[in-house]
Amino acid sequence: MIRRLLASLMLLAALAPLPARAVQPDEMLPDPALEARAREIGKELRCLVCRNQSVDDSDAPLAHDLRVLVRERLVAGDSNDQVVAYIRSRYGDYVLLKPPFQFDTWVLWSAPALILLAGLWSVGRYLRHQARMAGAPPLSADEAERLARILDEKPGP
Repeated sequence: MIRRLLASLMLLAALAPLPARAVQPDEMLPDPALEARAREIGKELRCLVCRNQSVDDSDAPLAHDLRVLVRERLVAGDSNDQVVAYIRSRYGDYVLLKPPFQFDTWVLWSAPALILLAGLWSVGRYLRHQARMAGAPPLSADEAERLARILDEKPGP
């Protein structure tokens, strides 16, 4: 029994998905320093087809084109910032996995804090309501009798 369990666990570990690297060997630059810079830039850029996947991890044709473009710009002598600026000028801020904090992205950056504050406010209101209800005095005998009569009354025609 234990052998089967261990064999099953080993099989699952062997078949566990590993991070896929979509960079093809024909895309790689011969210079290791430039290739490392290209990989660094590729991790910052979003695949416009796959969404929330970097171009370095995507197999989409557009991601391939972006990886080739990054390498072409690096070979041409551009710095990392110049390459990102060039691609950003062509595809907009959406191509960045971490968009900058600007006027048009303030909602994106502030939404988590606003949701957290709204949740805390709601919990606070609920707790105050519960405390107020727990502090209410019990009904007196007269009030209980009157409530029972009101509940027993049948509505008229």
